Amino acid sequence: MKKILGCLMFLLLVSASGCAVGPDFKSPGTELPPAYSDLKVPEKTESAPVTGGQVQNFRFAQDLPAQWWTLFHSDELNGLIERAVRDNPTLAAAEYALKGAQEDLKAIKGGLLYPGIDGTLGINRQQTSGNTGMGQASLYTLYNASVGVTYTLDLFGANRRQIEAYQAKVDYQRYQYEAAYLTLTSNIVTTAIREAMLRAQIESTKEMIAAEQKQLDVVNSQFILGAGLKASVLLQQSELSATKASLPELEKELSVTRHALSVLTGQFPTDNKLPSFTLESLTLPVDLPVSIPSSLVRQRPDIQASEALLHQACAGVGVATANLYPQITIGAGYGTQAIGTDLLFAGQSTVWNLGANLLQPLFHAGQLTAQRRSAIAAYDQASSLYKQTVLNAFSNVADTLRALETDARVLKNYQESELAARQNLDLTIKQFELGAVNYISLLISQIGYNKAQMSMIEAQARRYADTAALFQSLGGGWWNRENSGPDSTGVNNHDNSKAKEEVKYKEKQK
Repeated sequence: MKKILGCLMFLLLVSASGCAVGPDFKSPGTELPPAYSDLKVPEKTESAPVTGGQVQNFRFAQDLPAQWWTLFHSDELNGLIERAVRDNPTLAAAEYALKGAQEDLKAIKGGLLYPGIDGTLGINRQQTSGNTGMGQASLYTLYNASVGVTYTLDLFGANRRQIEAYQAKVDYQRYQYEAAYLTLTSNIVTTAIREAMLRAQIESTKEMIAAEQKQLDVVNSQFILGAGLKASVLLQQSELSATKASLPELEKELSVTRHALSVLTGQFPTDNKLPSFTLESLTLPVDLPVSIPSSLVRQRPDIQASEALLHQACAGVGVATANLYPQITIGAGYGTQAIGTDLLFAGQSTVWNLGANLLQPLFHAGQLTAQRRSAIAAYDQASSLYKQTVLNAFSNVADTLRALETDARVLKNYQESELAARQNLDLTIKQFELGAVNYISLLISQIGYNKAQMSMIEAQARRYADTAALFQSLGGGWWNRENSGPDSTGVNNHDNSKAKEEVKYKEKQK
């Protein structure tokens, strides 16, 4: 038995030192541009004297915080996200998918790296034939106990490539978890911002209704006294009814938004414990860290997940290549066999065997070579998808940076428009009450102010939402979390020691 075990250990060493055919995976060396866009991004944005109108400073070549949503300085928002991370079913499903992939990796390692050892205990009742020329028929019971060992030598790396593919699957599922985490937190922030916008629009609409009702009372009084026209009363009633009709739609959208927040936190829409959000309860982040372009491929979970799929496809080429070469399987057994339990462990009852099988593919009608070409095509496909993912990521960042710079200018213009419309309406109301202008002028001023106010609220919310979109497009800072995912072992390969690249990027931005 010692000799058998010695032979097996020797063969294991030979197998481990064998070559692994097929390509060795290397991270894609995609040539990245020095900037996100051909348009120069300013160091800071415009400002406006209104909620959400602060100057935002772009801090180029700075890293993102792990909990980027805390930059909005809302305890309610922070608590909601903490609750969602704990209770959201989609995030939990991503975590279980990762755990399943990790267990699959352990299983494949156990099945391929080490020999399979099985113990057998058996008892058989047998009768021999009396017509074989070997004497009379006999009836006896045969007992046996044995241990069998089987192992396939990994001379050409097929097993190691399969393990490599399963490890890549684990990496993919881990980055899928990070992507789900980032999507969840981003959706909560943007949904809370939308709620704040809707609340502001509802409040503004109610103020419009009150003001228009007051004007209707004035116009109606003038008509009764003979100083006004019935048409003016009807026009004002029509405008008031139209404004009132917009209120239920806004209230419905607010309810839908609140329901969405409940689902994101893993609760039914009947949950009434959600905090309320207003634009005033959120602080617009004024310092926006913008990481360098060369870091984006390590920061975006979708890019990292795409690279893991590419790694898995590369390992698949190795497996398909190894299948073209011989496969050697060895087996050994050691045990005892006797016709009585008292003799089962006697010296003469010992039985053993040792053997090896060689499988050399000879003719498969092109099956194996076709499978290898298919694996290569799958690798090329994964490579193309990886490049497209990188392109999309750069486009996301470029679009968001441009949007933030534009949002600030748009809000400034809307704020000036709203202020002018408010002043014009106040002046027109006074003139109308004195009879200096007709009702049509008043109606035009009302419509202009209503439109300007609603547009300004949308512009305010857009600055908050696009700020959250920037943090999402840059990867969300997951690599700075103490624990990136349920199990971050072997994946967190983010490297922040890119001082030279950061200096170059800052100089280019200047």
